[in-house]
Amino acid sequence: MKKAEDREKFRKWMIQMGIPVCAAKIANSFLEGKEFAQEIGFPLVLRPSFTLGGTGGGIVFKKEELDEALNRALTASPIHEVLVEKAVLGWKEFELELLRDNNDNVVIICTVENFDPMGVHTGDSITVAPAMTLSDTVYQLMRNTAIDMMRNLGNFALWVVMYSLP
Repeated sequence: MKKAEDREKFRKWMIQMGIPVCAAKIANSFLEGKEFAQEIGFPLVLRPSFTLGGTGGGIVFKKEELDEALNRALTASPIHEVLVEKAVLGWKEFELELLRDNNDNVVIICTVENFDPMGVHTGDSITVAPAMTLSDTVYQLMRNTAIDMMRNLGNFALWVVMYSLP
């Protein structure tokens, strides 16, 4: 569970598995966060570690918004840690839910498509299930990637969110 809950461990896990991730870095201080934000540019997403429902996080569109948002994110995290990540606004968002049993059987439970483009928080987005505009090629890539992740992680239900280009 730590691998899936800890943002830096999860990021390293994805890189280790060869799964592309956005430019991002963990910041444990205001200065670290500000320096990296300036390095990757705007817009960016702030994701505080160990918070629920996006608490303390958000999208920062320009440098004038950064100081307040970064302080809010660091304060929201119980370990004073935030992932500073390049935003992929406007991309389509698809979700895949699957389950694996002790015999290594994997069941795809559901595909979900967010009607709204990236930039609208998933919890606030209109979704449809099953996904309606997901091509078979992208579906197979998501499926295979999710199964690889599931097998690497162990026997848990897994919810995978993947994005396609705008």
